Amino acid sequence: MGIKNRLENGAQEEQHTGNTSVAHWRKRLLEEINLDDLARLDMAQRRARLEKVVGHILTREGPVLSTRERSILIRRIVDEALGLGVLEPLLADPNVTEIMVNGPDHVYIERSGRLSRIDLGFASEAQLYQTIDRIVAQVNRRVDESSPMVDARLPTGERVNVIVPPLSLDGPVLTIRRFPRAFRMDELVSLNALDEPTALLLGALVRARMNIVITGGTGTGKTTFLNALSGFVSAQERIITIEDSAELQLQQEHVIKLESRPPNIEGEGAITIRDLVRNALRMRPDRVIVGEVRGPETLDMLQAMNTGHDGSMVTVHANSAEDSIYRLETLASMSEVKIPYEAIRDQINNAVDAIVFLDRGADGSRRVAEVAVISSGRRESIRMTTITRFEPEPIGLDRVVRGRFVHQPLPRDLVTRLMLAGEAVPGTFSVSDEEVR
Repeated sequence: MGIKNRLENGAQEEQHTGNTSVAHWRKRLLEEINLDDLARLDMAQRRARLEKVVGHILTREGPVLSTRERSILIRRIVDEALGLGVLEPLLADPNVTEIMVNGPDHVYIERSGRLSRIDLGFASEAQLYQTIDRIVAQVNRRVDESSPMVDARLPTGERVNVIVPPLSLDGPVLTIRRFPRAFRMDELVSLNALDEPTALLLGALVRARMNIVITGGTGTGKTTFLNALSGFVSAQERIITIEDSAELQLQQEHVIKLESRPPNIEGEGAITIRDLVRNALRMRPDRVIVGEVRGPETLDMLQAMNTGHDGSMVTVHANSAEDSIYRLETLASMSEVKIPYEAIRDQINNAVDAIVFLDRGADGSRRVAEVAVISSGRRESIRMTTITRFEPEPIGLDRVVRGRFVHQPLPRDLVTRLMLAGEAVPGTFSVSDEEVR
């Protein structure tokens, strides 16, 4: 059964629910309003107008309801008419970072790093399909049995993944990852995501135009941290950001945002991250910031870092700072150009200056678990020197992660590079005799 048939069957089901169904009142609302007049209003004015019209309709034709029940019904009707129905209150809650819909009756959210099920659901599977159809239609995509998986993005920036039967055995599954709020580095320090000396050192590394890799597992806050780290970039520089879904919110004036494009319904017209990286190098960037590398574009990014585009930043999925090196090697080898691992290793040795590893604790907190610098050179096996590490304490009954940030001596060559760039080294860090290159 295709999505159109599901929607038609759902509409027939809702007709039997009587005047208490949201679909019935939405239909009455559409009969009452003038769509041409509504199109001239902005979103806030549209919502106010529709709420007023729905209130009049319920007063005239609706059942007797309490003030609270009436307000809830009006909001649900307007949400159905304008937005994503029952998901709208969740999208309006800034504390909700992820929304997971596992069929019409099971809705989970992530709040403060914790998963919980909420007492909310769709009236029917058809209503869920209708919500999915609204989302994917905005990016000129479709989802049905012939195309059962799709990635999309809401106009407000949230990333959306949809998978439906026959691939999903639990009915249509919708996952929405919220657009991360733009945190400043001092805010992350106040949240104990890192300590102030480490933040000052990372700021110095960015201003000194060192290439930085931010790594961590899924949901550890890589994009949020990358956004905060970019705040140290000078406003005088030309920055080009490249992402699958545009999430970075840089505050500088001269920022060009590039976003990849999936193939169309015919399977053509795809623009990959690699295409955008290659094109960005022709756009006279001072810095290139890639939201995430996950394929052959890794090689192009390493070559860009090695050919005068210093100060670039990128994220990559890995379970430790050390694993990120092997991950970069593997991803760079996925290029159609067959390059020996030794040559890729040399590229990494010369391109990457520092690695920031992020982790998520048992209590859902996200923090910098390790900061390391590459201390090897060409024709050498890759060596890393850890300069900051978070040492957790044993978890107590409250399940709250506590610990302290431990600082190690900085390689002398790293300190020299910072001093030549006019950057001061935080007094917390001592200097070792080890050289970075």
